Amino acid sequence: MCGRYGLTVSEQELIDRYQLDPEDYSLDAYEIEEKEEIFPTTENIVLLPNHKLYPVKWGFTPSFAKRPLINARSESIQEKKTFKEPFATKRCIVPASYFFEWKKNEDQKKEKKLIRVKDLPVFSMAGVCERYTDDNGKSYLTYAILTTEANDQMKPIHDRMPVILDQKDEAMYLKLDTDLTKVQTLLKPTKRELVIE
Repeated sequence: MCGRYGLTVSEQELIDRYQLDPEDYSLDAYEIEEKEEIFPTTENIVLLPNHKLYPVKWGFTPSFAKRPLINARSESIQEKKTFKEPFATKRCIVPASYFFEWKKNEDQKKEKKLIRVKDLPVFSMAGVCERYTDDNGKSYLTYAILTTEANDQMKPIHDRMPVILDQKDEAMYLKLDTDLTKVQTLLKPTKRELVIE
């Protein structure tokens, strides 16, 4: 799973990384801030299919859920009612500098591990968005991060990890007319080397 992550690069670095139009961000009503630790239910920057960065709340809030749904299993995403339609029509990219996971030590106490992708100041986690309405009738956008089985480096820590997209596949993932069978093939454990601290 992915329950916390960080994004510690500047707005300009994100614009450069995703080859965005700087003019789109010169007069924005929101400010892109560096965050060392990002928690569920907070508003964070995601890259939408219109190729713009936007603050979105982390965690789907369907009426049946006791707590926000922050992750979606990539293997079953086209079968689950909550995620099927967002996967088809509302995909997004969640930029990150690292993510956290907890590993049990010899005393069965959990140790917090910070996990980076080697030589990548920013990497892209696959995400999906959904819109909900609060009790006051106000609409808001949410996101969930897709997860997959752990790669060999992650297995000693946890059996799941976020889907980290290859940079060459990011455009295909965001393009909403891409065949979903092709999109599904992108949702696999990363082969890039991880740095675990």
